[in-house]
Amino acid sequence: MNPVTITFAPDGTAQCLWTELFPLHELGRLHVTRATTIEFDNHSQAWRVYDPKGHLMYSSPSREVCLAWEQKHLNWVMENS
Repeated sequence: MNPVTITFAPDGTAQCLWTELFPLHELGRLHVTRATTIEFDNHSQAWRVYDPKGHLMYSSPSREVCLAWEQKHLNWVMENS
């Protein structure tokens, strides 16, 4: 199980990756924004991870591999931003 990392801005807003391991609603009103989209591409017969602008970020025949890559990548982004 991966740890939940929540960062807080000076204005009190929190930012984290969505998880059901922690009751995020207890922090207050939520504003959820999708960081990526994972879709199956019929032509290539692979799962593809896209950023919010629609750019391809990663691809694999396995959805589980895409989900793992997505989590690893987004955790890195959160830790390095």
